[in-house]
Amino acid sequence: MIPGERIRALNALPVRSGGYVLYWMQSSPRTVGNLALEYAIRKANNLKIPVFACFCIDPFYPEANLRHYTFMAEGLVSAGRSLEKMHIPLAIFWGAPGESIPGAAEDASMIVTDRGYLGLHRTWRSDVAEVVECPLVMVEDNAVVPVEAASGKEEWSAGTIRKKIHRQLMRFLEPVRSNSVQYPSPSLDHGGIPFIDAETLVRRVQEQNPGPSPVYRGGEHEALLRLEKFIAGDLSQYPSGQNDPARPITSGLSPYLHFGQISPSYIAQRVLESRQPGADAFLEQLIIRRELSLNFVHFNPHYDRYEGLPGWARKTLSEHAGDPREYVYTEAEFEDARTHDPFWNAAQQELLVTGKMHGYMRMYWGKKILEWTETPEQGYAIALALNNRYELDGRDPNGYAGIAWCFGKHDRAWGERPVFGKVRYMNAAGLERKFRIEKYVERVAVLAEEHGRGVTR
Repeated sequence: MIPGERIRALNALPVRSGGYVLYWMQSSPRTVGNLALEYAIRKANNLKIPVFACFCIDPFYPEANLRHYTFMAEGLVSAGRSLEKMHIPLAIFWGAPGESIPGAAEDASMIVTDRGYLGLHRTWRSDVAEVVECPLVMVEDNAVVPVEAASGKEEWSAGTIRKKIHRQLMRFLEPVRSNSVQYPSPSLDHGGIPFIDAETLVRRVQEQNPGPSPVYRGGEHEALLRLEKFIAGDLSQYPSGQNDPARPITSGLSPYLHFGQISPSYIAQRVLESRQPGADAFLEQLIIRRELSLNFVHFNPHYDRYEGLPGWARKTLSEHAGDPREYVYTEAEFEDARTHDPFWNAAQQELLVTGKMHGYMRMYWGKKILEWTETPEQGYAIALALNNRYELDGRDPNGYAGIAWCFGKHDRAWGERPVFGKVRYMNAAGLERKFRIEKYVERVAVLAEEHGRGVTR
């Protein structure tokens, strides 16, 4: 059964007589490991009515551009094809959910939705809950352990949340039996645009730069292929190779997790089943670190601003804000990878070209932006803007927490030094000592030569 902690009524309306259960598929465009979809199917079968699915594309989503919309649209086409096989029609609506869902739910007995974690996602659900005339139920399936079940407060670090998650982890990892639609109605039409047109539709978005990633293609099918390839290949080497940008041992799944195209619980189940020696190290990142970031954006109202940093970090950075900087760059110079540091430039170039940066290099990248800007507040704003603009998994709890970590969040105070104060320091010598970092620079140069900057496929 679906654990009760995953299910929450967002209004107090009773189930009514209607022609279908509406699944508002917003944060989980997938069919494997989709507990919101499973809940909708069970409710529809009990009511002896079909399931109708819809997705809203908001053309004014903050900081979204063609790179993000294209990856999302590819995922919608993939999800729509899978839903078709389940006899569930999927329609796309152009506009914010509050504008489209009430009409789509006009004859719905109830609405089931999934859970996104950012402030805008909460606003969407609140807006819809207030205006629809049937129940709206949220099923959380984008965290292994639901956020409030893991902790009732903002956690200080991975060390403080780890035990809380591990105490109940296996209960939430128990597989949930899937059900088939018993009362299909593939001809349901409640407006919207056919899912197959999603990729054409997103070309209307205002911000066309950067273009789609030439390396990552969206969709559940692609995500599942990447997962199986990772388990069969690099997972066993993950503990020793996860931090080495010269020979990247990564799953490449973060964009798919961000867009909800693969379930974190399903990933964890498959990794555990593999019994590979790298499973524990990988699950630490997938579950503990990722869900620490969910905790951050849920409990900290300033998760997307400098003010969200812990008091000690803001204090020490403020005390050293006037320290001389050896180098100072503008946002445009950072964006174009025009610094004195070839390692930093390579990290930025990887981001520009592919839409993803190696995780260890993203830490170095953020630390250096702090070091090479006039104030820590300016550095924070630039790092967040570039991350959100170019990363496929930007505008994400992991991204907000990752940038904040570079400025002291989820970390402890270290030895005091210029500019950084007591915030952890990283330097190029550390990269050269730990890795064959010149190989990373060479690899990125090949990518840039092959694909250019944000080239449209």
